[in-house]
Amino acid sequence: MQLTCDQIQEIIPHRHPLLLLDRVTDYAAGKWARAVKCVSAGEPYFQGHFPGNAIMPGVLILEAIAQAGAVALLTDPRYAGKLAVFGGVKNARFLRRVTPGDVLELECQITRMLAGVGLGEGTAKVNGETVCSAQISFFVTER
Repeated sequence: MQLTCDQIQEIIPHRHPLLLLDRVTDYAAGKWARAVKCVSAGEPYFQGHFPGNAIMPGVLILEAIAQAGAVALLTDPRYAGKLAVFGGVKNARFLRRVTPGDVLELECQITRMLAGVGLGEGTAKVNGETVCSAQISFFVTER
């Protein structure tokens, strides 16, 4: 099941310039989501990271993974209308640069959910090659 940018914005509260998902390509509510982010030279962070050698900040790659996880979680009817807030990151690995023109293929699987606190495992790939992997934690709260 796919979601457009407008549909994503009905699920998570992020807006430009911090909405880092262009579309969700598939998901299983409450379990996992796959999404894409088309990395454009016009992104505001490239003005300073780094002039003449544009590299997408790793923290934004992690945020994109987390947003995919939030879509996975918040499409579950038990959590619909709530807010998933980033709690932490473990074992983040950055394996290659992400630059303008790349298409980030994001995936996040919810691995544990207990009393509004959850864990997920995510990856970001470009052309099928893993550029980042991490474990994320989050908690669910009212908007």
